[in-house]
Amino acid sequence: MTDFTATRAMFDLPEGIVYLDGNSLGPLPRGVAARVARTITDEWGQMLITGWNRAGWMALPTQLGNRLGRLIGAEPGSVTLGDTLSIKVYQALAAGLDLRPDRRVILSDTGNFPSDLYMAEGLCRSLGQGYALKTVAPEALESALDETVAVLMVTEVDYRTGRKHDMARLIARAHDLGALVVWDLAHSAGAIPVDVTGLDADFAVGCSYKYLNSGPGGPAFIYVAPRLADRVRPALSGWLGHEAPFAFDLDYRPGAGIERMRVGTPPILQLAALDAALDVWEGVDMQDIRAQSLTLQEIFIAQIDAACPDLTLASPRDAAARGSQVSFRHPQGYAIIQALIAEGVIGDFRAPDILRFGFTPLYLSEGDVEKAAAILCEIMATGRWDKPEFHRRAAVT
Repeated sequence: MTDFTATRAMFDLPEGIVYLDGNSLGPLPRGVAARVARTITDEWGQMLITGWNRAGWMALPTQLGNRLGRLIGAEPGSVTLGDTLSIKVYQALAAGLDLRPDRRVILSDTGNFPSDLYMAEGLCRSLGQGYALKTVAPEALESALDETVAVLMVTEVDYRTGRKHDMARLIARAHDLGALVVWDLAHSAGAIPVDVTGLDADFAVGCSYKYLNSGPGGPAFIYVAPRLADRVRPALSGWLGHEAPFAFDLDYRPGAGIERMRVGTPPILQLAALDAALDVWEGVDMQDIRAQSLTLQEIFIAQIDAACPDLTLASPRDAAARGSQVSFRHPQGYAIIQALIAEGVIGDFRAPDILRFGFTPLYLSEGDVEKAAAILCEIMATGRWDKPEFHRRAAVT
C-alpha cells in the first residue's frame, strides 16, 4: 500500500493552504530546489559546456522518459521528453497521418483541449490536399469512427469537467477500422492508472507540470509504440532527432526508435526539476492513487451537495467516469474561485462557468478536503464572493 503520509511530507506547500489545483500546476516537491541548484552551480557552473558529457545532460530525455514511462505502462525506450505538449501533439498527428496516406481525416471531440484542436487545424492547413479535422460531441466519438479516419485524437480526461473517455473501447474500435490513435495524457499521467502497452496505444503525449509536479513550463513527453517507432517519419526533423547529430550532415536521417522524436536542445534545468519530482513516485502504486483520489472526490461532492445548493455538479456523478478532478457550475464561478483563493483554498476557473478542483492524494488528506468544502460552502452561504476585487479578471484564470 502507498504511504500517503510519507508522500505528503515530500512536498513544500505553503502553511495554511489547501491546494486543489495540482491538475493545472503541481506543487513544489521538496527535493526539486536542491536538484536544480546543483545542476546550476555544480554542473553548469563548474563544468560549463562539458556538462553535456560529464553530467550526462544529453541522455536525460530518454532516461527520464523511462522513469516517467513506468507511470503510463510504457516499455523502456519508448518515451522521450522535451519541447511542449503542443509540439508533441503536432509530431504525433503528423506521424499518424503519414502512416495512413490513403486517409485524410483527424477525428476528435468538442470537449478536447483547444490547443490540441488548434494544432490539428494548423497541420491540416499546412498539408492541404483535403486533410481536415472533424469534431463531434464527446459521447458521439465512437460512432463517428469510420474508414475515412486516419487518426483519432483523444484527451482521455476532459480538462473542464473531468469526464473520462473509455480508452480501451475507443482504441480497439479505431484499430478495427484501420485508424491510429493519439492519446493525450495531460490529465491522466500521474492521476489515474494508464497502460499504453496493454491497450495497444499507437501514440501518447502529455505534460509533466500537472500531476507529475515538474514545475511551470516543465517538459512534455511523447510515447510511440515500439512496433511503429522505426517507421514514423518526423515532420519536425530537428537536429537532435538525427541519427548522428554531431556529424552535422546537411541531409536528415532519422534516429533509431523514439530518439527520432526529439527535436531541439533538451531543457536541462526543467529536466533536472522533473528528475527530482519523479523521486516522489518511487514506491507509489497508481491503483492506490486512483482509489484515494475517488475517496477524496466523493467527500467533496457530498459536502457540496449537502450545503451548497447553488453549485451544480458539472462532472459525472458516476465516480468511475471521472478522472482526478471535480467541477461545479455557477454563473459567477470566477468570482467564487477568487474568494476561495483569498481564504486559502486554491482551485481554478474555466470559462464560461466552471469551478475546477483537482484531487491528488500525494499531498491532500481527507481533512484538507473537508476543510476546503466547508470554506466554499460558507462563502456561498454568506455571499462573500460578491466583491469588486473578486470580479476583476486576471490574465490567468
